[in-house]
Amino acid sequence: MRLDNKKVLVTGGAGFIGSALVRKLLDFKANVIVYDNFVSGHPANLSEIMQDVTVLTGDIRDPNFKNVLINHNVDLVFHLAAEPYIPHCYEYPRKFFDVNASGTMNVMLACLDAGVKRVLHYSSSEIYGTAQYLPMDENHPTNPYSTYAVSKLASDRLCFTLYHEQGLPVVILRQFNCYGSRETHPYIIPELISQISRTGKLKLGNIKARRDYTYVEDAVEGAIKLIQTKKAIGEAINLGTGKDWSVEELAHLLARLMGRRHIEIKIEKRKLRPHDVNRLCADYSKAKKLCGWRPKTSFEKGLEATIGWYRENREKWIWEMRKWSL
Repeated sequence: MRLDNKKVLVTGGAGFIGSALVRKLLDFKANVIVYDNFVSGHPANLSEIMQDVTVLTGDIRDPNFKNVLINHNVDLVFHLAAEPYIPHCYEYPRKFFDVNASGTMNVMLACLDAGVKRVLHYSSSEIYGTAQYLPMDENHPTNPYSTYAVSKLASDRLCFTLYHEQGLPVVILRQFNCYGSRETHPYIIPELISQISRTGKLKLGNIKARRDYTYVEDAVEGAIKLIQTKKAIGEAINLGTGKDWSVEELAHLLARLMGRRHIEIKIEKRKLRPHDVNRLCADYSKAKKLCGWRPKTSFEKGLEATIGWYRENREKWIWEMRKWSL
């Protein structure tokens, strides 16, 4: 499926992954509509491309969301809008489930009613819980460890069921951790970059936790390839690199890349999660088979680009410049 001149709506398009996806879609000459409530996302993430996209402010739980799709003759939808930051879900479990599960139901039924040609739903590797075997393929047991993960599993299986019951043309993308420019939350890589830039004394949580990190530019290229692939409809598909890193390893690697010779790590109880996933590492062979995707950017090159963006942008992430309200 070609994307040039297609009307493509991205929910959560002002967020971290969403804004990278929007830029990539513009490269494909798509007509892009960003739909965002600007709670997690931020207009700054779209600043230099604002004139090239249509920006709509709205909530995915809005019962009139279907009218947005109809009025703009939307062909394709990438659904990224969510409450994404796990530490917040411990305090706001009801809101996380409402947005991530019920909000997704609203989006998917609206896509059905509006006759959208194809939808890609962003699920999460967190639905698996900690690895029971490595690498983790799409048949890995699901065992969510947080309200966030439970809500994402609910939306993941909702999309699968709507495909079989209603013929919803949906692709389910199980994205493993991403990193890169324009991060909107203090995930571990931007948090480490921020701390290392200020001091050699780092305050961290579970430094033994291991994750599989994909550079965001590679990740959104995979998402686009999957929505273009007819055989991906109705399928759940992992995107990751097949290699994982511990928080401790990340800290030392980033310190070296940022020119800091010595670091000291202090464990803070408040940064420990109540029930943490120990390890996530993707088997992305299904994506490779279906659409030929594979990660292109080495971890060090991706980290160097991320550090470069941070330094070029006053050494401030969006989450460091705003107060969160949930």
